[in-house]
Amino acid sequence: MRSIYTLPLALVLLIVSSCKESQETTEAETLSKDKTTCTEMPYNNPIVGQRADPWVYKDSDGTYYFIATAPEYDRIEIRKANTINALGTAEPQVIWTKHETGKMGHHIWAPELHKIDGKWYVYFAAGEAENVWNIRMFALSTDAADPTQGDWVEEGQIATERDSFSLDATTFEHKGTRYLIWAQNVREGENTSLVMSAMENPTTLTGPEIIITDPEYDWERIGYKVNEGPAVLKRNGKIFVTYSASATDANYAVGLLWADEDADLMDEASWNKSETPVFTTNADARRFGPGHNSFTKAEDDTTDVMIYHARVYEQIRGNSLYDFNRHTRARVLKWDEKGFPDFRQDQRD
Repeated sequence: MRSIYTLPLALVLLIVSSCKESQETTEAETLSKDKTTCTEMPYNNPIVGQRADPWVYKDSDGTYYFIATAPEYDRIEIRKANTINALGTAEPQVIWTKHETGKMGHHIWAPELHKIDGKWYVYFAAGEAENVWNIRMFALSTDAADPTQGDWVEEGQIATERDSFSLDATTFEHKGTRYLIWAQNVREGENTSLVMSAMENPTTLTGPEIIITDPEYDWERIGYKVNEGPAVLKRNGKIFVTYSASATDANYAVGLLWADEDADLMDEASWNKSETPVFTTNADARRFGPGHNSFTKAEDDTTDVMIYHARVYEQIRGNSLYDFNRHTRARVLKWDEKGFPDFRQDQRD
């Protein structure tokens, strides 16, 4: 059966032809603000169909690894390819499946793949088979060179100061210290905020745990009062953290935090927050509810690329969590004159 996400040969040839024509345009056409070139749209979106919460890790040898939430919420799988576009046709390798009973038995969500000191780790969220909304964070690890072929070990639950609903763990290193940021229910009457801690090792927090953002603005509180899905990007003397807010329908949107690279990252006062979302639904671009992104480098090892999910329609029947048409997309990230990321809200992928 032909995949609906595979471009027909005729369409591929049309795209190539269009690119060639754009290279032969007049100077006046090139200067047109509305002109879209192949350089600006290098990716065949959607990259992977029906995969939400996407994470792409580019290894030192140039290999791209892709991991995301499977629509059945029952397993973790990894794909690998030499280019971002090729991830869409890469064969997924299942590295772990949910437990039949107890912890890690339901709602297997938002896995992330990280390579730390030569060892691979997957952070993910899971509920209990008998209590599906009792969701906590867990980790897997392998010493294998290729994470798609390794024997994965369960490292257990990542313990936090508060034992409450928690998910979407991401990790980064800065000036010799490793940190974890995650989403957790920490405020009465709200769903999740973003919490941060330094780490003793890749699976153990040292504390203290600080809250770096709550869902305080109206656009963060539509359907659910949510801040979740953090992703870290270090650039231009700052630590940027994107996150997603509101329900997982067309109201889902991306927000932005930042701190100076020389600031004390464990001081809540070091973190700044945009009062408005930086990336949202754009009906003209057929982009609805974009969010839960990650960042990677393009094939040139220089250009920043945002990997995210979105739907191509607005109306959803029933619970948005069970509408599985959140597709993985890729778009080049630009930078403005102040050194901040420009998500090009009004432009198509």
